[in-house]
Amino acid sequence: MPAKEVKALLLPRIFALVSATDDLTLLPAFAELGIDGFQVRDKTATTRELLALTASVIERVEAYAACVIVDDRLDVALAAGAAGVHLGASDLPVADARRIADAASPGLVVGATCRDRAAVEAAAADGADYAGFGPVFATSSKAGLPDPLGVSAVSDAAGVLPLIAIGGISASSAAEVRAAGAHGVAVIGGLWRPPDPLLAAKELVEAVG
Repeated sequence: MPAKEVKALLLPRIFALVSATDDLTLLPAFAELGIDGFQVRDKTATTRELLALTASVIERVEAYAACVIVDDRLDVALAAGAAGVHLGASDLPVADARRIADAASPGLVVGATCRDRAAVEAAAADGADYAGFGPVFATSSKAGLPDPLGVSAVSDAAGVLPLIAIGGISASSAAEVRAAGAHGVAVIGGLWRPPDPLLAAKELVEAVG
């Protein structure tokens, strides 16, 4: 989806994180069920592999007007025509990404990883459109994360930027973080690990509301 169209969209309520090891054939069905965002994240991919993966994800879900963003790599997001980029603490600073994005592709969504209200406020000041907030619950999907923040941290940080809660999110916990003030959720294991991913997606969409 061309980035210039993003401002016509609402920020997704659910981001499904996608890597090259996931079953990409399920993505259209996810989108049809109501998963409205896809976050391409593959730490082991080369630049060309990540670009090809992003293009494949976009192709599979563009008919559903889903929002596709790329983790870490603004250059790949721009080259693929993705809707946005999500930046971690060791990636390109948000302010620089905002400046480059505004010059190259006005309307590109820029997200930032945050772990407390002060970080959310700083990200907002630098031009972020949303904060990826977590890990809210314990998760084994990514190594080296800090201790779980808990639902109360979501409430404490809400109200500055839209928060996308991540970390141990499933259908059973999604409603809880939404009630605490999160705009939406980002999910890895809660979608890809169940024996029936489509049922998990359906339950997640119902829980987020």
